[in-house]
Amino acid sequence: MKSKVKVVAAVLIVAVFTAGCIGQEKPPETKAPAKPMVLVYGNGGDAVRLDPADVTDGESVSRLDSIYEGLVRYKEEATEIEPCLAERWDIAADGLSFTFYLRKGVKFHNGTELTADDVVFSFERQYNPDHWFFSYGEWAYWGYMYSDIDHVEKIDDYTVKIVLKNKNASILTSLAMFTVFIVNEEAAKEWGADFFSHPVGTGPFKFVEWVKDDHITLDAFPDYWGGKPKIDQLIYRVIPDTSARLLALETGEIQGMEYPNPDDLARIRSNPDLVLLTQPGMNVGYLAINCGYGYEDTNNNGKFDAGTEQWVPTPGAIDPLKIVKVRQAIAHAIDKQSIVDNLYKGTAIPAKTMLPPTLFGYNDSIVDYEYDPALSKQLLAEAGYPNGFETTLWVMPVSRPYMFDPPKIGEAIQSYLAAVGIKVNIYQVDWGTYLQDAEAGKPPMALLGWTGDNGDPDNFLNVLAGANSAVLGAAGNVAFYNNMEVQDLLTQALRTYDKDERIRLYMQAEELIHADCPWVFIAHANQSMVFHKSVKGFKLHPTASYFFFNVSVEES
Repeated sequence: MKSKVKVVAAVLIVAVFTAGCIGQEKPPETKAPAKPMVLVYGNGGDAVRLDPADVTDGESVSRLDSIYEGLVRYKEEATEIEPCLAERWDIAADGLSFTFYLRKGVKFHNGTELTADDVVFSFERQYNPDHWFFSYGEWAYWGYMYSDIDHVEKIDDYTVKIVLKNKNASILTSLAMFTVFIVNEEAAKEWGADFFSHPVGTGPFKFVEWVKDDHITLDAFPDYWGGKPKIDQLIYRVIPDTSARLLALETGEIQGMEYPNPDDLARIRSNPDLVLLTQPGMNVGYLAINCGYGYEDTNNNGKFDAGTEQWVPTPGAIDPLKIVKVRQAIAHAIDKQSIVDNLYKGTAIPAKTMLPPTLFGYNDSIVDYEYDPALSKQLLAEAGYPNGFETTLWVMPVSRPYMFDPPKIGEAIQSYLAAVGIKVNIYQVDWGTYLQDAEAGKPPMALLGWTGDNGDPDNFLNVLAGANSAVLGAAGNVAFYNNMEVQDLLTQALRTYDKDERIRLYMQAEELIHADCPWVFIAHANQSMVFHKSVKGFKLHPTASYFFFNVSVEES
């Protein structure tokens, strides 16, 4: 009996022990949810609006590049175009129409499918005064770049035709610009006048929230036709002060920033955790001098019609600035080389014409206004102002790619002009109001600039210097320079596909602009951005567009 008891006991002990071991086995390990990949990018200013057709400022466009897309897009690091929402296109033999064939199955962020109706809506709302959405925007860029479009028509659900009034040498590259990004008609109907703050596009990121003057948040769009972006969330954070932006980058509050101060470049380069990206910019920073006269585009055709429209004084016009010799005196009073050396710190070259040297049509034969205070005083005396005069200079409140520190440049110009007897009062206002008032002709003089949108000279010269662009309330030509001979040359250049002829016409126009001196062209600046070393895949684009689709953030 004893021996049997021992055996049974042993079996029980083993069974209990075995059961205990089984009960103590660790459950299979499960991976923790992946931490969302978030990129916070520091901007110098806030967006003004988020309707791509109704903006003219780079801060707005930098956000829109991630939300919306066009029929075509620019290639990576270039201004040549490639298919986007349209898979392909045909060009009529006469060059007056373009037929686009849309991708099928492309989704908007609200889940609806892209069709030709959305394309027609995105264009027609800008050119048809009878369209129900027309009254909700100013459509300034339509007048600048697209007034040669007669109409856009739907052929079928996935085919559209763009019909031109005239030949236009830059129209195809211009179709990659933000102005004609495709918006969702259903969302526009839902939001009406407030659509500008509730954007719905087809891009890789969808809108989440906008806290004015603080941040805009976008989430990766999982149904993006091109595949899901690598980062899960993209936050554009507004930090107006350049030094504060850099500090936020150094402390990890943000992972990237725009427009570093040239004074900080050595500090950035010496920091092993930071990466500086820089290349020559397709831009110009300038002092615009209000020449005094603009017009109301009463028929919304994007051009001045001498028979029905009149040149009227701008709100900021003052008599001295209407005189060519006075404007030339201002140009001779400003030491641009010193500004480039001491304020841009060598990150720019002095500008002598509106076009950057990288664009065809750049007129290198132009002799710039040299720094000569004595000649400046002489010209003022000849113009009837031997003792100078008083005026106001409007100075941008935000850093821009063509002007990193506008207040310091404004102070330098104030000092230079004081030395020849011109008393300058400096005025600043918030960025949105600044742009609106500049387009309305309120500043006597204003610091501004331009970054090319499409790599074509027309995008500089016609937009910034054409009389047709001197529209009160929607001016690209904020100097309100209305030389119709210049406008005729620019129009001729746009109507021909002969590149050599275009170059000849643009160079001739530049000579006339230089002689009339409506602007003091200050600098062509390098394009620069700074990222934490954990950010991978961002590439600078000539148009200064921000493309985050292929960007990732590695864990530190």
